[in-house]
Amino acid sequence: MQEKKGEDLQQALNKVSEVGIDEVGRGAIFGPVFSAVVVLTEKNKFILKQSGVTDSKKLTSKKRKLLLPKILLLSSDYGIGQSSAREIDKLGIRVATELSMIRAIKKLKEMPSELLIDGPLLFRPWRGIQKNIVAGDSKFISIASASILAKVSRDNLMERLEKKYSGYLIFKNKGYGTREHVSLIKKNGITNLHRKSFLKKSNLV
Repeated sequence: MQEKKGEDLQQALNKVSEVGIDEVGRGAIFGPVFSAVVVLTEKNKFILKQSGVTDSKKLTSKKRKLLLPKILLLSSDYGIGQSSAREIDKLGIRVATELSMIRAIKKLKEMPSELLIDGPLLFRPWRGIQKNIVAGDSKFISIASASILAKVSRDNLMERLEKKYSGYLIFKNKGYGTREHVSLIKKNGITNLHRKSFLKKSNLV
């Protein structure tokens, strides 16, 4: 009987309990928006929490990079998707973000029955169950893991793009509209990876 209880507990710990999704780069003025989805068991959720996984914005770049291999190792499954600056300009940021989420989910081996989504906005193309959680990356380890995966992936791309698009300090601002970045756009002009729809609002196009 004791052995059966032990088996039941082990099965419960190994059962997928959370599928979290998050995006990063929504407010940037350069480059794509990234989304990541992470599938976790009860047991691995606990291990990642003990390892320090939390909202990516509360972690240093170094800490995020250290946690990423653990997240990838302990995830039952994960996916990353993105939408380009051109898609953002054509479709609008909300639709483009949803498209990046769809692309991330399509990388999973199995479609999840339920999604935990960071933020209040409904993920409109999703036909399954969804729970929208404000500040979800601080409350659910699967969302926090997804936020780290999306953030590190996008930051790595920004650092690589710096070589091609030098003169905008992309490695430093990660494509966000810092005062310095805006000043460099005025000096050097816009590139094909700048979001023109965003820059119009600032009268930079």
